[in-house]
Amino acid sequence: MNHALVVGASGIIGSALTELLVANGWKVSALARRPGARDGVTPIAADLTDADATRAALEGVTPTHVFIATWARQANELENIRVNSAMVRHLLDGLRPAGSVKHVALVTGLKHYLGPFEAYGKGVLPETPFREEQGRLDVDNFYYAQEDEVFTAAKRDGFHWSVHRPHTVIGVAVGNAMNMATTLAVYASICKATGRPFRFPGSAAQWRSLTDMTDARQLARHLLWASTTPAAADEAFNVVNGDVFRWSWMWSRIAAWFGIEAAPFDGTVVPLERQMEADAPVWERIVAEHGLAEPDMHRLVSAWHSDADLGRPIEVVTDMSKSRRMGFLDYQPTDDAFFDAFARLRAERFIP
Repeated sequence: MNHALVVGASGIIGSALTELLVANGWKVSALARRPGARDGVTPIAADLTDADATRAALEGVTPTHVFIATWARQANELENIRVNSAMVRHLLDGLRPAGSVKHVALVTGLKHYLGPFEAYGKGVLPETPFREEQGRLDVDNFYYAQEDEVFTAAKRDGFHWSVHRPHTVIGVAVGNAMNMATTLAVYASICKATGRPFRFPGSAAQWRSLTDMTDARQLARHLLWASTTPAAADEAFNVVNGDVFRWSWMWSRIAAWFGIEAAPFDGTVVPLERQMEADAPVWERIVAEHGLAEPDMHRLVSAWHSDADLGRPIEVVTDMSKSRRMGFLDYQPTDDAFFDAFARLRAERFIP
């Protein structure tokens, strides 16, 4: 029986993957600092920054497949490299004694091509659409360090691996560090409640250029496919929804879902961090009025991350040919991905 260890199980990606694996009859163990309780899932609480604690938490755990979908944001990229590579190393070292692992799937992202947040979209970048054969940038990047930990352990312990590079992920998870769908849902709800204009916060390049995104459910299907398809072993893959759009179109679609008008875009960058910096009390009033579940706006909103994506000065389009040639043909319209996430947020009383 396939036994999955989902690392980062409480996040956007991990929760979607856990749901898919359970539905497909897998035995699932879910590792997180606070994994919570889910039907059909064995929770494992562990702090991956602590090697000894990780080893103790994993004693007796014998997964066949490991899915790594977590990271810990640090003050700078050198610290990101130190902490996040150690987390992967501690995890794989902790699993080594059991000798059960057949495949490790690591989720990184398009910062493989764009560079880390400190150098995001700057310098000499590969041409779009991004393709997997485009090499690493000559910059410090914790994604590369995480990959190297997986490659080293795979060579040592004899398991296969896959690396998955999504664009901005659409899904639902509270307390997540990178969460555009929930961020935009809270922002739109505040604009609707206060009568403020629903302003696109990003750059003219993002407003006008083609782009793409990744539904967490699409990524989950891709992870399952790659980890069980022999031809996909020991390969890196881009993974996006399969459509492209311009924010000049998507912004109006999102506004319409919330029953508001999209403000005209004049080309001025007005980051969400600035627009929402005083909105915590406003959100508390909205939560009280509608009986919502989370009064702390900062557990829902990751304005800094949405600003980084929407403020890029370059086009970002991703090629999926490698996966398609190998047989992964799933497709997810991005506007529907947003709408499904908004509907779930409303059903779970996170937005009015």
